[in-house]
Amino acid sequence: MSTLTPRPIDAGVRIGHVHLKVADLDRALAFYCGVLGFELTQRHGPGAAFVSAGGYHHHIGLNTWESQGGTPPPRGTTGLYHVAIVYPTRAALGDALRRLIAAGVALDGASDHGVSEALYLRDPDQNGVELYWDRPEAEWPRNDSGMLAMVTQRLDLASLLDAAR
Repeated sequence: MSTLTPRPIDAGVRIGHVHLKVADLDRALAFYCGVLGFELTQRHGPGAAFVSAGGYHHHIGLNTWESQGGTPPPRGTTGLYHVAIVYPTRAALGDALRRLIAAGVALDGASDHGVSEALYLRDPDQNGVELYWDRPEAEWPRNDSGMLAMVTQRLDLASLLDAAR
């Protein structure tokens, strides 16, 4: 047990959703629903919407309450680095890559981290987005003391696209 975490949080805790401030709600919905494929579960007036995968009430909230027409925060400031969206399989992540290519969305990067394979990009409001899938835990690289030994290596995008077939 780490001295930073003398009493660990319950292992069942998970991140339920992320809520993003956006400049243009319809533009954000076109990206999250139209490109990534999330489903709109609720529109809350003209300034907010909630989207999900698989019928959950919402994984992502989007609003313009304090940001209508706004600009992204300047580099060098604090805030969200990225939201990470986990896909259930490598094939599903490959399908996400196909969607991005079809929509002309550029990648900021693509990495194999040993524990996962990840695509990095920006949404229309320049929020960082990571799309990834986790390898089975038994395959995660570990050092001699059992700690994770994650890496950052080039992700083979052609192989990932093949997995979607």
